[in-house]
Amino acid sequence: MALIPKSTHREERAILVSLILPGQKEEQVEEFMDELAFLAETAGAITIKRFTQRLKSPDNATFIGSGKLQEIKIYVDEKEIDLVIFDDDLSGSQIRNIEKELKIKILDRSNLILDIFASRAMTAQARAQVELAQLQYLLPRLKGLWTHLERQKGGIGMRGPGEKEIETDRRIVKYQISLLKEQLEKIDKQSFTQRKGRGELIRVALVGYTNVGKSTLMNLLSKSDVFAENKLFATLDTTTRKVVFERMPFLMSDTVGFIRKLPHHLIESFKSTLDEVRESDILIHVIDISHTKFEEQLEVVNKTITEIGASGKPTIYVFNKMDLYEKNYFDEMLPPEVKLELMEELKKSWQIKSNNSAVFISATKKENIEELRALIHSKVKEQYEIRYPYKTHFF
Repeated sequence: MALIPKSTHREERAILVSLILPGQKEEQVEEFMDELAFLAETAGAITIKRFTQRLKSPDNATFIGSGKLQEIKIYVDEKEIDLVIFDDDLSGSQIRNIEKELKIKILDRSNLILDIFASRAMTAQARAQVELAQLQYLLPRLKGLWTHLERQKGGIGMRGPGEKEIETDRRIVKYQISLLKEQLEKIDKQSFTQRKGRGELIRVALVGYTNVGKSTLMNLLSKSDVFAENKLFATLDTTTRKVVFERMPFLMSDTVGFIRKLPHHLIESFKSTLDEVRESDILIHVIDISHTKFEEQLEVVNKTITEIGASGKPTIYVFNKMDLYEKNYFDEMLPPEVKLELMEELKKSWQIKSNNSAVFISATKKENIEELRALIHSKVKEQYEIRYPYKTHFF
């Protein structure tokens, strides 16, 4: 199996497959599948149909049951499907067995995310990080993906007499991983030097689930031009800008979005990018409040922040897309006073949960931005007073 190439613009016809395991609700699985469909769309595929199956545990050979596999095979043949995407990670042998049966391309969730990352990687650092993640994904699957394991192949140089191809390939992949890690360590040292060279400025990092509007907000607050679009993982590279509020300068960074079931090796590969989050003084956690599962997304981000060792920082919770929230949840005939009362209850609830560090905005409509600026200014000033008290008289 070769490394995943960058996505093309041609839309491939895909079907999505997921299991409903004990303890899972069908609605939750459907939510995962909605996200998988969005990932597929971002990668350049169009979802034709979804298949789910209730099982006690995944089948070791084919992940799904043999009956469901045959049902999918019939549909694949009839509808000329290009690829099948599974919502969970597959082993190398499972991929091989399913491909053998269906005779089309098989991807799992991690593979799909890696494909998107490969298409979005613009800098040398991002490309190296993606390639490292791809190789780390590939390494444990080599055995299952090879169909010629029993063939002996001697040779001069790297391979010893009687050594199997799989062992040679594993050695090559490990060597490539080692080289990429060395390359990323050099880039990381350069990035660290750059961060140290920024001087004694408070650092603010925008974090959040993917596609919640971080880049749009970054553009608005920093008056810069950061790439933003309505797709998952619109940007992989951290963008840092100097921002000045009321003569008070600070650094603001836009970081890669998080997602459920984000492959662990991807987090590991993007360590240097995530250092912006780890080394920041303040987090601005952007939340798409119009999303039906925004609270789950909020928890996913908090969990990931904890995993990368960045928890416990002063955090501002920015509930974005309030215009869509009102459109989705409030009937046009609802009396204005009732609407106002419901909004106040919502805001009061989250102010309590966030220790009065929540603000409700619409970045695209530029609503309530001044309140957000004031809150950021207040938090940044607090950090200056703690860390660089001799500077505060300048602001």
